[in-house]
Amino acid sequence: MIVPHALEIGKVRDVHIATTRAVAENGWFGRERSKQLSFTTLSVSVPPNRDPGKLQPGFNNPNPLREFTIAARNDARTEAVFIDRIQDELRKRPPNEREITLFVHGYNNSFLEGAYRMAQLYHDLDLPGVPVHYSWPSAANPLGYTYDRDSVLFSRDGLEDVLRQLHRAGSRRIILVGHSLGTMLVMETLRQIEISDPGWADNALGGVVLISPDLDVELFEMQASRIATLPEPFAIFVNARDRALALSARLNGRTERLGNLTNPEALAELPVTLVDVTAFGEGGLQHFTLGSSPLLLQILGQSAELDATFQGDRAGRTGLLPGTALTVKNATQLILSPQILLRN
Repeated sequence: MIVPHALEIGKVRDVHIATTRAVAENGWFGRERSKQLSFTTLSVSVPPNRDPGKLQPGFNNPNPLREFTIAARNDARTEAVFIDRIQDELRKRPPNEREITLFVHGYNNSFLEGAYRMAQLYHDLDLPGVPVHYSWPSAANPLGYTYDRDSVLFSRDGLEDVLRQLHRAGSRRIILVGHSLGTMLVMETLRQIEISDPGWADNALGGVVLISPDLDVELFEMQASRIATLPEPFAIFVNARDRALALSARLNGRTERLGNLTNPEALAELPVTLVDVTAFGEGGLQHFTLGSSPLLLQILGQSAELDATFQGDRAGRTGLLPGTALTVKNATQLILSPQILLRN
């Protein structure tokens, strides 16, 4: 799977990975669970001349000209070595870019799929700072939903440990990002940290982003209410036409999940921002619109505009577009549209 000459072909993104997956017979991390964390850094070659949002993963005999490819692997023997590596990366950056983006993948993801997705988001959004990926033991099988949900609960302590160590690494801020079922892992972990260390999340994190969260709305309310002060910004990307979440809702005997919620009244008591990206969905499951829509990536890549949105007041005057923001008590809903690009 490792193609060293890919270092000379595509744009290389180093992804630092902590995982509770056990090592499989082929030497890579598989679906089985491990009680001990493992650490590695993968150099991912992003193929040249690709469209933003397009992710073609390379596995066996990958073609670096067309596929995301692993160009190098550098395992860390201990957690201390892993954190030292991240600290070195932080020191190399300007002070205003000494940030960490920690990504937690979702349901039905293999080890490499999660690493490739982290590299793609980091590349397409031109994120500052150091990309870190937390890889929990998904079965990587559409029929493995129950196994994946149990693996989420299994992996809470590991994510807490990683978050606390990253906080000690001295970054300017940490942005915690979860996708799909990985958002349950994010919320459960923040909840358990809050129980033992009230106020930690707000002090340690510079923001939380939940992408297409496969979470029961009432469960999310209970998790969030246990956290004294939610980190800000706290953004939830939703898509009313997310077919994967529609299926999950039916399987769970509900009408909707948090990720296809379009009415901010359900979260009125929480200081969160629902970012509605329904207008950008194009066929398929529409379960990762944030990372697969070139137009949406272009909008989100305008970081100054996005920062203005999140830092705006709660009266609906977010500065993004007149009439696109709705405020219900503490919650804000932003309805993004491709028309935003017409202003530029």
